[in-house]
Amino acid sequence: MDFTGKSVAITGGATGIGFALAKRLGAAGARVILSEPRAEKLAEAVAALEALGVEALAFAADVTDAASVEALADFAWERHGRADAVIANAGIGGPRASVIDCDPAEARALFEVNFWGVWTVLAAFGRRFQADGLPAGLYATASENAFFNALRVNGGAYVASKHAVLGLMDMLRGEVAPAIDVGVIIPGWVKSDMTRHVEPAMDADAFADRIVPQMEAGEFYLVSHPYNVVRMEERWGEAYAAYAKYAPRTPGDEAWDVQKVIESQVAIKRRD
Repeated sequence: MDFTGKSVAITGGATGIGFALAKRLGAAGARVILSEPRAEKLAEAVAALEALGVEALAFAADVTDAASVEALADFAWERHGRADAVIANAGIGGPRASVIDCDPAEARALFEVNFWGVWTVLAAFGRRFQADGLPAGLYATASENAFFNALRVNGGAYVASKHAVLGLMDMLRGEVAPAIDVGVIIPGWVKSDMTRHVEPAMDADAFADRIVPQMEAGEFYLVSHPYNVVRMEERWGEAYAAYAKYAPRTPGDEAWDVQKVIESQVAIKRRD
């Protein structure tokens, strides 16, 4: 997507990754609408963007409240005629406890933001994009934890939420692409309010400098931290080894492939 003159709404946009993306998209010519619940943080962020020459607006909204998200979309359409893209970036860190010992209420609260909040934002904006039929983009921030467990212990709720976001975005692109651009942002450690206690972490502006050109190119996987491929190879190498040992390929095994079965059924229905 060419972001020149485009309107981009960003949840969790006042700090960290969201704010860095706002700066970089603004430098590419976008008009940005920042959203999160804290009005004071939004005001500070808008002032900082305007000082850089970026056209910015703010709208306080809570991604766990569907009515609040709809109001954000209404605001974008009222102020800019429409939004051209949305980045469902809002997220929280949540409980650091084992899967067995984690308080279920805390885990559900994390999912309300990190997963259901993402889904709510994408659905609210996606319905409008489909209705007007114009070029648009749906983006969401997942994590390297969508590909492998960077948190090896005591992070089950967070890791599971990011796996879920990746699955959601992969499904979404099959449903709306190529009419609508779809991209999933995969940060590693990036300096933000959530990771301020961790060193070393990638500078948020440097991260945005890597991500936005990939958005402009229409990529689905929007990636940043190169060492992640090592961890991905470890994980998938283990899975491939299990299949090689216990479920190796055999002639005719494609009969069990769900995608092929569904495609065949769809083709038959179309012929009928």
